[in-house]
Amino acid sequence: MTLFKNAAALAALSLSSLALGAGPAAAYKIFVSNEKENTVSVIDSEKLEVVHTIKTGNRPRGIILSKDGKWVIVCTSDDNRMQVFDAETYQFVKDLPSGPDPELPILHTSGNPLYVSNEDDNLVTVVDIFKGTIITDIPVGVEPEGMGMSPDGKILVNTSETTNMAHFITTDGFKNVENILVDNRPRVAEFKSDGSEVWVSAEIGGTVSIIDPAQKKVTHKINFEIQGITKDAIQPVGVRFNKDNTKAFVALGPANRVAVVDAKTYKVEKYILVGQRVWNLGFTPDYKLLFTTNGTSNDVTVIDVASEKAIKSIKTGRYPWGVVSSLTPIKSAENGAAQ
Repeated sequence: MTLFKNAAALAALSLSSLALGAGPAAAYKIFVSNEKENTVSVIDSEKLEVVHTIKTGNRPRGIILSKDGKWVIVCTSDDNRMQVFDAETYQFVKDLPSGPDPELPILHTSGNPLYVSNEDDNLVTVVDIFKGTIITDIPVGVEPEGMGMSPDGKILVNTSETTNMAHFITTDGFKNVENILVDNRPRVAEFKSDGSEVWVSAEIGGTVSIIDPAQKKVTHKINFEIQGITKDAIQPVGVRFNKDNTKAFVALGPANRVAVVDAKTYKVEKYILVGQRVWNLGFTPDYKLLFTTNGTSNDVTVIDVASEKAIKSIKTGRYPWGVVSSLTPIKSAENGAAQ
């Protein structure tokens, strides 16, 4: 399907399909890092449009919020640092240190410290976000990327793209205690909210490995097949679970699809057509909407979670990469005013 047909199909879908969900969705700010424009787009999840653009350093990729939701933390990879912005005013707050080419950050469940994968030096850097200092560096495999934190905050799982491993790291002592081989080019590690499993996507391998964190071994692998799409175009990257861990959504890269997977049987239930080269995924806190970053079509697709349908495509900056939602709804007065 051509880009024109893809965009036209999404545009033709009425926003009334939101009514298929359980009640009206609250309005949240959706922050999207644009890798080749050096900006972060701010989307209003009710209006489904970009309402503000934040200028950042060079090549923004991984993006998260502080635990209290007041800061937006962005990896500016080509500047070898992270930048912090105020989530309400969008003003620059401060820089945070990292190693070379930081790609994905994740916070400890307590809110501090911050762990960041540095693609160019085979290290995970641990940063005190309040003091702005590096606590330590943890050696891992070649080209570290994915960062998954267990719900109890005891284990960090980092993936190394070239070593093809998931590294289990203790947050008490910062020790790499297990290296688990997965398929080629692992990108994302995502824990279920109950801590029972961690799912690791392999972009070139074309699979998702399900790892039992207690046994520290792979128990299942998920493969994907899409009619009319060659196997090498199916490249899993982003993984997110719905609120009750019954379903997983998996971004499939140049296949331009998000897979909906039964998270208990591991069977693929359906594929949702989205934009081109879908990278990463982010829910609103009420889990009613899912946003996908589509790198080469320069847009974000909005998926209504209840109906499992794409409802709109929103233009952003060039090469949208990471996405995260504000933790609390936009204030009604602010939502009605120009932002």
